[in-house]
Amino acid sequence: MSTYFPSGAGLAQNRKWLVVDAAGKTVGHLASEVAQILTGKRNPKWTPFMDVGDHVIVVNARQAVFTGSKATGKVYRWHTLYPGGIREKSVTEMFAKNPERVIELAVKGMLPKNKLGKAMAKKLKVYASADHPHTAQRPQPFELPSRKNAK
Repeated sequence: MSTYFPSGAGLAQNRKWLVVDAAGKTVGHLASEVAQILTGKRNPKWTPFMDVGDHVIVVNARQAVFTGSKATGKVYRWHTLYPGGIREKSVTEMFAKNPERVIELAVKGMLPKNKLGKAMAKKLKVYASADHPHTAQRPQPFELPSRKNAK
C-alpha cells in the first residue's frame, strides 16, 4: 500500500475562489480562518512545502469588529529608516482610513514567513465594501464556522 503524494502539476488550475463576508465578524477569528484557507490546511491534499490553498476574497472589511481592548490598545509601528523615524498609528485610525490593510496585516501575520507565505498572501483580496471585481472567477460563498464559546 502506498501513500498518496501530491505533485505540483495543476495546482493553479484546481484552486477555488471563496468569498468571505467580514460583516460583524471579529478580525482575529476572521484572519485565522482565512489563513487556514490560504495555506490549504482545510484541503485533504495539504503538504507543508506546497501551496495548495485557495483564493480568498474578503468583502465588507469596513464592518469587521475588534473585541476587548484591541480597539484602543493595539498600535501599528514602523520605522522610516531615518534617525528618529519611528512612526505609530492606532488600529482605530488605521481602520477608519484603510480597513483593507488591517485585515491584510492580520492574515499575513498568520502565514509562514518565507517565499511560500508570500505566494499565499498574493491569493488574498480584501475589499472595504460588498463589491469586488472577481465575478468572472465565479467565487463561492464561504461561511465562517461559529466560535464555540461565543457570547
